[in-house]
Amino acid sequence: MTMIRFEDVSVRYEGTARPTVDHVDLAVPEGELVLVVGSSGVGKSTLLGTVSGLVPHFTGGTLRGRVTVAGRDTRTHKPRELADVVGTVGQDPLAHFVTDTVEDELAYGMESLGLAPDVMRRRVEETLDLLGLADLRDRPITTLSGGQQQRVAIGSVLTPHPKVLVLDEPTSALDPAAAEEVLAVLQRLVHDLGTTVLMAEHRLERVVQYADQVLLLPSPGAAPVLGDPAELMAVSPVYPPVVALGRLAGLTPLPLTVRDARRKAAGLRERLDGVTPPERGAAPAAPEERDAAPAGRWWRRGRKEPAHQGAAATGARVQGLAVRRGRVEALRRVDLSVAPGETIALMGRNGAGKSTLLSTLVGLLPPTAGTVRVGGAAPHRTAPRELIRRVGLVPQEPRDLLYADTVAAECAAADHDAEAPAGSCRDLVAELLPGIADDTHPRDLSEGQRLALALAIVLTARPPLLLLDEPTRGLDYAAKARLVTILRGLAAEGHAIVLATHDVELAAELAHRVVILADGEVVADGPTAEVVVSSPAFAPQVTKVLAPQRWLTVAQVRDALEDLDG
Repeated sequence: MTMIRFEDVSVRYEGTARPTVDHVDLAVPEGELVLVVGSSGVGKSTLLGTVSGLVPHFTGGTLRGRVTVAGRDTRTHKPRELADVVGTVGQDPLAHFVTDTVEDELAYGMESLGLAPDVMRRRVEETLDLLGLADLRDRPITTLSGGQQQRVAIGSVLTPHPKVLVLDEPTSALDPAAAEEVLAVLQRLVHDLGTTVLMAEHRLERVVQYADQVLLLPSPGAAPVLGDPAELMAVSPVYPPVVALGRLAGLTPLPLTVRDARRKAAGLRERLDGVTPPERGAAPAAPEERDAAPAGRWWRRGRKEPAHQGAAATGARVQGLAVRRGRVEALRRVDLSVAPGETIALMGRNGAGKSTLLSTLVGLLPPTAGTVRVGGAAPHRTAPRELIRRVGLVPQEPRDLLYADTVAAECAAADHDAEAPAGSCRDLVAELLPGIADDTHPRDLSEGQRLALALAIVLTARPPLLLLDEPTRGLDYAAKARLVTILRGLAAEGHAIVLATHDVELAAELAHRVVILADGEVVADGPTAEVVVSSPAFAPQVTKVLAPQRWLTVAQVRDALEDLDG
C-alpha cells in the first residue's frame, strides 16, 4: 500500500530563479524508512514540508503537482488537518514547543486530538521510557540541553501514534548513544507498527544502515531518485566514511555498516599491517612551524591585520570550575587548559555540561566556584568590547547571531564590527557554503546555511580563542570538509579552538585532544587517537572497521595506500 505519493511535484519560492524541488514523481510504501539524502540547500527540508503541509501553507511559495498522504491532498488539507496522520519534527526543536514542561509537551498533541486521559497517560509513560526522558519529566524545557530538547520534540510527535513521521535532522543534536536509542525506536515503529518514516539527515554514518530506501536529491532542482541504499550510495555526492572507505578499497557491494565493512576489509587490514598512522598529539605546532604552515585562502587575501593580532597567542585556563544553573550543578571540579594553536573537542552525552563550559569561557555564565581565565582575564568580568577581541562563540542556535534582513547586510555588519576589509565575511560564506544569494533573508536559509553564515560572522573577527557549539549541525560532508580546512588554517596561525560536538568524525579529523565530560566532570582528557580508539561510543567508523589498528580517517588510509603504491 502506498502511504505517500508525489505526482510531478515542484515548489518555487518568490524571488528565486528556479524551483527548489522539481519534477518529483514517486511513491513511498507504507511501513518503510526512507532516508532523504543530498547536499545542504538542495531542497530536502522543502520536500519534507510538502508531506506535512507546511509547504506551502506555512512557508509560502507555489506548489505544483500533488502530494497525498494516506489519501489526503496536502494542498487542500492544512497541517492541523493532517495532525492525526503526520507527525513532524523540524531542524529547530525550540520552534516546535508549545508548553513549558517535558510531560506537558508529550501530552499536548494527544489533547489536541481529544484522546482519552487513560490513553494519554499510558502513551506518555511509554514515550518517556523509550527516549530516556523519565528523569526529566518535570523539567522546564528551557533548562534542557539541545539534545534533550531534540528527544522531547521527537517524543511529542510519537505519542499521538501517527501513520507517517517526517523528521528533519532528528539526530543532529544527539550524542551517539542517544542517537542509537532514537533510531532503535524508529526501527521498532517501522517494523512492529508499520509506521512510515521519511527522514533527512546529514550524519549518514548514523542512519543509512537503517534505511529501506534512499531518496537522493542529486542537485538543486534535479529530479530525485528513489532506490536501494547501497546502489545510490555508490553514486551519491554525499556519503558516510564507511562508504568512502569501501569506495577507496574497491569493496563490492559497498558496505553500509561497520560490521559488513569489517568482514570485507580483511585484505585492506593486511595491506596496512605494520604501517603506523600519523599521530596528532596534544601539543600544537611550534610557532616557527605555524608560520610556515599553509593557511586557508580567505584570511590571507588582501586583509589588514586587526589591532588585536598580538592576542593570537591567547589560550584559556579553567581551574576547579563549578557552575550551578538553578537547581542543577552543571559543572564541578573542572580543570582544563587550552594552548594557542590547539584544537580541543569537548564530547559527552547530552546534558554533560559542554555548552555550559563554553558559556563560562565566553563570559555568559559566571563561575559558582573556581576560576576561568582567557588571556589572563576573567571573561564574566570583562567588558564586551574587550572580550570580543579575545574570544568568539558560535552557539548551537545560529539564529541568535542573526539580526539583519539579508545575508549581505549581516556580512557587512560583521566586516564593520571586526574592522575587516569589505567582503571578508561574504568571502567566507562562499568558502563554507557556495550558492547563497546576497539578498536572501536569514530565516529563509536552511539550518546548515544559517550555521555557515553564523560561522562566517564570528570567524571574520579571527578571535584568538574560538568556541563552537555543534558546528557541523546541518552541514553536509563537503561543507564540513571546508570547515575543517578553515579551522586547521586558524590553528596553524596560533588560534586556540574548542569544539563542543557529538560528531565523532569531526573530532577524528580535526582535534589534537578530546575531553570527555560526564555529569559535569572531566572523565577523559588526552590525545585524540588515545581517547577515541579506546571508546566504543566515540570511535569513528574507520577506527571500528580497521581495529585493532589505530586509523582515524579515510584521508589517513588514502595517504598510506598512496605511499605503499608509491
